[in-house]
Amino acid sequence: MTTYAVLLRGINVGGSRKVPMAALRAVIEGLGHGDVRTYLQSGQAVFTAGDGDEDTLAAGLAQAVEEHFGFTVDLLVRDHAYLRAIVDACPYPAAELEAKQLHVTYFSEQVTRDRYTDLDRTAFLPEEFTLGDRALYLHTPGGLGRSKLAETLARPRYAPRGLIATTRNWNTVLKLAEMTATG
Repeated sequence: MTTYAVLLRGINVGGSRKVPMAALRAVIEGLGHGDVRTYLQSGQAVFTAGDGDEDTLAAGLAQAVEEHFGFTVDLLVRDHAYLRAIVDACPYPAAELEAKQLHVTYFSEQVTRDRYTDLDRTAFLPEEFTLGDRALYLHTPGGLGRSKLAETLARPRYAPRGLIATTRNWNTVLKLAEMTATG
């Protein structure tokens, strides 16, 4: 059995896209996955599965969520090894920062540097970002809510259609790596 985290994008942040965590757990269990646990109310769960890859599991979960809740939700599935590697590869001094100052945006596929060649990074300092394995590390000393860099990176030029991107603060990044380690 492998332990995975599923990251749902854009739920429970207002509006009509409400996904109660108890119902989400039931949907995941209904697909035959085990040891289902949720974390916070913002769209992440951990589960075990005996077979399948991340993309296949994500497709099955997305279909089940849509059938149960009546709306489409972009989501990503990542295993413990990947989540741990993201923590270990952090290019910023995470232990010295507040969780609101460090975020990871997880992508559905690898993003290359050429996507950002026209972005004047110096215009956003001290905010900065670094690309990782299907991820972007975002350092925002003033917090994400006030970040001009985060606002710019969310524009269609940098987050085009078809690419799933969902961001988590550093506390959540750490917690998901921890929760998937214990299976």
